[in-house]
Amino acid sequence: MTPLILASSSPYRRELLARLQIPFVWKAPDIDETPGKEEHPQETCLRLSLEKARAIGRFHHQGLIIGSDQVAERNGQAISKPIDHEAAVEQLTWASGRALQFHTGLCVLDAASGHHESLRVTVTVHYRTLTPTQIERYLRKDQPYDCAGSGRIETLGITLVEKVISEDPTALIGLPLIALTSLLARFGIVLP
Repeated sequence: MTPLILASSSPYRRELLARLQIPFVWKAPDIDETPGKEEHPQETCLRLSLEKARAIGRFHHQGLIIGSDQVAERNGQAISKPIDHEAAVEQLTWASGRALQFHTGLCVLDAASGHHESLRVTVTVHYRTLTPTQIERYLRKDQPYDCAGSGRIETLGITLVEKVISEDPTALIGLPLIALTSLLARFGIVLP
């Protein structure tokens, strides 16, 4: 089987890729993730997923490299990872009773030829109306400071959500497996 390399430092993406039960290694790409000037979040996630794959491709000249990046957005404004408690409180207060979109870019790069295929999967998350007490309790328990939008849907963050609209539910966690399975098939890896 063609070697697979996941271009990501995210433990969430590693856990998701492991669900496909195919061998892979992961390497952390070293890229600048700053959005481009006037770049829409939909464009940013696609560009960064390709840049991540290419960054690993500079060191690995064989195999398929998977790059993925997620950018949360509300009304065209990118929402980053909160990093700390105060920023997370601000993000969840802002999201309360509203919908956010999470754009996940996905790229599969053939390291030998340089050929790549990319796509984007968008998930819309409708948040419940949250009280300051609910936000505090959630953040103290889950501490999702490394997650765009300050919520970890696969754990207690599910309690913040009214509904999720998506064609690929794993996209919200950071690696759209339905889409990835389709891309891998284009490169000759058919699952299961």
